[in-house]
Amino acid sequence: MIDLSDPLLLVAVAATFLVAGIVKGVTGMGLPTVAMGGLGGLLSPLAAAALLIIPSFVTNVWQLLAGPSIMSIVRRLWPMMAGVVLGTFAGSSLLKDGGAVLGTFMLGLALAVYAVYTLLARPFQVRPQCERWLSPLVGGVTGLVAGATGVFVIPAVPYVQALGLRRDDLVQALGLSFTVSTVALAAALGSRGVFEMDTLLLSAAAIAPALLGMWMGQYIRRRVSPAAFKRCFLIALALLGLEMMLRGVL
Repeated sequence: MIDLSDPLLLVAVAATFLVAGIVKGVTGMGLPTVAMGGLGGLLSPLAAAALLIIPSFVTNVWQLLAGPSIMSIVRRLWPMMAGVVLGTFAGSSLLKDGGAVLGTFMLGLALAVYAVYTLLARPFQVRPQCERWLSPLVGGVTGLVAGATGVFVIPAVPYVQALGLRRDDLVQALGLSFTVSTVALAAALGSRGVFEMDTLLLSAAAIAPALLGMWMGQYIRRRVSPAAFKRCFLIALALLGLEMMLRGVL
């Protein structure tokens, strides 16, 4: 699936995870999204999704453990997490069997929708009485998108942001969602016999540039406006998604 003897590919993978780590360091999210977008031009969506598993897991666990409210967040969001797991297993068959052209188109669509929505949508609030039925629904849709494309931000991120959590709890809740999504995607792909030793080795090696990028991103966050950085990032992500969609149909 992946040729470890290709030095250009190795450099490209390292650079992709470095940039993805920077984005996550500045904004608190975006590593899998950037990694899937960057690697989508080099590898099939299936190979790219397999590569992001280990660095995504490590960085998201770091984010999850960086706060005091783990248990209260788990108690509140477990229906959503259950939906994520079920949806990911259901959607992973499309990532494995859908073909490179369809996979590239769907990945581009997911990236573009997330970017445009985040740029243009107005903030909204989820009423507490709606969480009981909305959380598992959002989790299931997020899982389906993650299983089919390797991107697990839609609609999880807008939903969690609409729950009215404090800033630290929001970061930790996103860490929980991303961690569960990563583990579910790894289990779903593993159950379908996707992983190979070369893929796992390269995925493990990608931890170093991802963590370096996060450190650089945290440094940048103290010196530039996170809002301006995020706006530029989302515009670039939307253009990348559009390019991938066109590549998938032309």
